[in-house]
Amino acid sequence: MSTLATILLSSLPLAVGWTVHVWWLRGRLNTARRDPLTGLRTRDGFTRRATDLLKDPRAVVMLADVDRFKQINDTFGHAAGDALLKATADRLAHHVGPAGVAGRLGGDEFAAVVIDDHGTAGDLLAVLHGVLARPVDGHDPAVRTTVSLGWVRTADFPDDDLSGLLRRADEAMYTAKQGRNGLRRAGLGWLFATVTGRRAGRSGARTDAPAVGVAA
Repeated sequence: MSTLATILLSSLPLAVGWTVHVWWLRGRLNTARRDPLTGLRTRDGFTRRATDLLKDPRAVVMLADVDRFKQINDTFGHAAGDALLKATADRLAHHVGPAGVAGRLGGDEFAAVVIDDHGTAGDLLAVLHGVLARPVDGHDPAVRTTVSLGWVRTADFPDDDLSGLLRRADEAMYTAKQGRNGLRRAGLGWLFATVTGRRAGRSGARTDAPAVGVAA
């Protein structure tokens, strides 16, 4: 056996071991970027994928907040609340599909980025809004609630990064929640002010912040 062959054979276990280790590290990293309850991407994993999708001018950013979630927890227990979050996540992920990305930013707040191929995001999100309000399978039919959705087209605000677009979607979502109409697009009318990404009234927001007018 040649010296080269001997060296290659002796190094084979090391190469195999390193490959296995790399795959293990990737698996751990992917796990860390997934929410253990819903299976959606966490904020870090969502941010990475969403930032890449925003390179497409057809991208739409959406923020969703479960209405009356505390009431569900208090009335039916935390198991029912967890089931509601899981159902919301599953329905959102199914609606977004593999071409987009959905994530759980924390608590009962979810975000998504989709590519609007046909300019019908408003209609599609209206359908999603109805889907998210359905009862949770296998639970008391009363374990249900609505979800407030705010969304924004990246093309309307080409200078905004993901943080800025999420802020606008957050403002629109809050307007929808206050108006109890469930769905609101950023860029239509006057919205609530935000300062450094914090909506007026949230911790860290200035109380003297002026209202932000957004052109349609």
